Amino acid sequence: MKPPRLEPMLATPWPSPFSNDEWLFEPKWDGIRGVVTWDGASATIHTRRGNEVSARYPELARLGTLPPCVLDGEIVALDERGIPSFGQLQQRMNRLSGSGSGPPVSFIAFDLLHLAGHPIVSAPLEGRIARLASLELPEPYGRVEPTESDGLALWEVVRERDLEGMVAKRLGSVYRPGVRSPDWRKVHNTHTARVLVGGFTAGEGGRVSTFGSLLVGVRDGDALRWVGAVGTGFSDHVLVAIRAALDEMRVDRSPFHPDAELPSDVTWVEPRLIAAVGYRNWTVAHRLRHPVFKGFTDDDPAAITWEAEGPG
Repeated sequence: MKPPRLEPMLATPWPSPFSNDEWLFEPKWDGIRGVVTWDGASATIHTRRGNEVSARYPELARLGTLPPCVLDGEIVALDERGIPSFGQLQQRMNRLSGSGSGPPVSFIAFDLLHLAGHPIVSAPLEGRIARLASLELPEPYGRVEPTESDGLALWEVVRERDLEGMVAKRLGSVYRPGVRSPDWRKVHNTHTARVLVGGFTAGEGGRVSTFGSLLVGVRDGDALRWVGAVGTGFSDHVLVAIRAALDEMRVDRSPFHPDAELPSDVTWVEPRLIAAVGYRNWTVAHRLRHPVFKGFTDDDPAAITWEAEGPG
């Protein structure tokens, strides 16, 4: 009998890493969340949004002699260091076949939800992890080995290897499909860059009178290199204040080098405002991934260069 399809349990954002004897800790994988349902002959893979994506990753279609089961985990593409690379994974995300069409992927399992016809979502976390560890997962499947108690030690590894972050899970907790639970906590490993504001896009809905996003860049020769659009991190009163400042700095020409990915409907401004932006990492196209506005700085605009702020 085919196991049921289950939605993934979600973690609650947490501001900082911690250690605690009542928690397990594991790296946060920089990939695509997936729930694998294996019926003994073939696997289906559903993403967090419910999309079935197994056709994109045929190397994950079979789990050998494993009994029917449901695994929760992450689809990842590893770089030459063995570190998950979302940039490499993007080369596979929109393709319909695996072999010969991008880098190979792996599935890193971190929870077991159903096994051999029996649901185990109500078992405590440590019981599910132990049963997952007893399974002989075939390549390219793998599993995490959680760290007990010492989350701060794991955080040091996360920082040293520039991983996406860390997830803490409470011992004794059950699996709650589709629920964002305080029993799981995620801590992001974020970075900060200084960037120059070179334009803005029109706002929609509640932001129609302010702006949608700030187009930001860094100096590269005689113009700015575009590194992304920042649309989050603004309070209502900050949106109004920024728009007033931008209106005083409007110019007719783009301050950016030509870039085919720049939005077309943009109001350009003189690049005098310097924003501090939090971000996850740099994409392979040299864009800031998941940029979030943190505030403005009073640094010298001439110092905001590709050499100083780029990925290095």
